[in-house]
Amino acid sequence: MSQSKDQSRVPVLEALEEFRRRGDLVFGPPGHKQGRGVDARVLDVMGEGVFRSDVLTLNGLDDRRESQGVLSQAEGLMADAVGADTAFFSTCGSSLSVKTAMLAVAGPGEKLLISRNAHKSVVAAVIVNGTRPVWVHPHWDEQLALAHPPEPSDVRRELEANPDAKGMLLITPTDWGTCADIEGVAQVCHEFGVPLIVDEAWGAHLPFHDELPSWGMDAGADLVVTSVHKMGAAVEQSSVFHLRGDRVDPSVLKQREDLLGTTSSSSLVYASLDGWRRQMAEHGHELLGRALQLASTARGEIDALPGLSLMGREVVRPQGAYDLDPLAITVDVRGLGVSGYQAADWMRAEYHVDLGSMDQCRVSARLTHADDDSTVSALVEAFRRLVRDGDRIGSQPQAELPPPRSLELETVMLPREAFFGPVEQVAADRAVGRVAAEMASPYPPGVPVLAPGERITAEAMDYLVTGVAAGMLIPDAADPSMATVRVVADR
Repeated sequence: MSQSKDQSRVPVLEALEEFRRRGDLVFGPPGHKQGRGVDARVLDVMGEGVFRSDVLTLNGLDDRRESQGVLSQAEGLMADAVGADTAFFSTCGSSLSVKTAMLAVAGPGEKLLISRNAHKSVVAAVIVNGTRPVWVHPHWDEQLALAHPPEPSDVRRELEANPDAKGMLLITPTDWGTCADIEGVAQVCHEFGVPLIVDEAWGAHLPFHDELPSWGMDAGADLVVTSVHKMGAAVEQSSVFHLRGDRVDPSVLKQREDLLGTTSSSSLVYASLDGWRRQMAEHGHELLGRALQLASTARGEIDALPGLSLMGREVVRPQGAYDLDPLAITVDVRGLGVSGYQAADWMRAEYHVDLGSMDQCRVSARLTHADDDSTVSALVEAFRRLVRDGDRIGSQPQAELPPPRSLELETVMLPREAFFGPVEQVAADRAVGRVAAEMASPYPPGVPVLAPGERITAEAMDYLVTGVAAGMLIPDAADPSMATVRVVADR
């Protein structure tokens, strides 16, 4: 990707070095005073460097007026590195960034097309923002029991049916590595004169290697949200949203971010975002090329193991995925007679290998530029041992996988009204037919089965109730056991 700015510069890190060189004494936040007030027992675990790097931007890394432009320079370099017009750093993760992006396109009461395989943070934005969601349902792969992203024709159909919609939110890549046709969806959106937002939380690495799936900005998206902490080398909560073109007003986007964002942003996030951008701009192609080689090796060895089914490019087809991120190693474990929950728990407890996503059928491991021969060998060996240990894992109740399209619930009430209105808690067997007043999101990956305002079906409740018995976690429900469900009160 061509760049015009000096990508060797790191304004935030340079300002932090200058702050230390000057030896400033701070009589404002943070109260630990660059680590001087931190308990030694905490420093033993976390290290002094974390607290020495925790400095406010105002009257710290920059002056009161931010006249040095420390943050704006860093954001400009990020935009230049990935081919965006503008970039904004977020220190509250993509959970906040996606809320900001959505609110910049569709305000309270306005319609927004949203892919229904969205993360709970997107549904939370629908509730908080007061948006009227028009759900664009993904394509259900019955054999894999997996949802693939919606296609351009699905978006066209909903835009024709909802000409007053203000835009579209597309989720790609998914937690399992499947990717949508961003370019095709963008063309449809622009034909109808509306912007495309891409929630590309799992795609921060995509701009930096041409053998990876298309990056949203390159594929015509107007606004792209990335979680750099997921596939990059920035600390947790590091997120960036990128803007190109004039379909979304950058001043509106900035105001919406200011409305929702923190006034106490973390220099740890800013500095690590700044440093990661420089690393990728200078060495990203080489580093990601090595990661792709490692992934190819790992995929071949895991795919050869009996009882395991590695998801590969066979899913790239009409009504399936448009592309696949090879750094996402998604493995169906049902051939071993265990669930993905059991496999992930066993691999953590017995082999000390922690996987990123899991559900009833599969587990997923993500490789990044941080991996090497040793980590990949350990991952492959863990799967090899899982195959050998399969009969030791034991039996566990299994979730009742829903039939195709049975989780496409009808929205009968504005999600905001359902969530904030009068509610009651009812037994699971009495919830069918009622309107959900809460989210119920198996986590990970965190895609809600129930969203406020949707009419609850028997299939959805059977899946959730049996899923909990099978090891599914539903942390956002008022009753995570799913013995009871929060529904809109009868009037």
